[in-house]
Amino acid sequence: MVKIRLARYGTKKRPFYKIVVADSRFPRDGRFIERLGYFNPIARGKSDPLKLNLERIKYWINKGAQMSERSKKLIKSLNTKEVAL
Repeated sequence: MVKIRLARYGTKKRPFYKIVVADSRFPRDGRFIERLGYFNPIARGKSDPLKLNLERIKYWINKGAQMSERSKKLIKSLNTKEVAL
């Protein structure tokens, strides 16, 4: 099964997440099919805390990809009508 989920990067106590499409059998931080964006929970100043490629997310959802709970919340937080959840 293909999933849209977060992969953790960054250092200890400074998390940074990539939003990726990956096979559910692969490890969380392992191999992935495509990178769809990123989430930086500790962003400050002018840096974007969340950046997503909504066209590709919509494409993968139409292909049958399942979204993790956290990725659903992040996409909904953008208040977009383009992605049907």
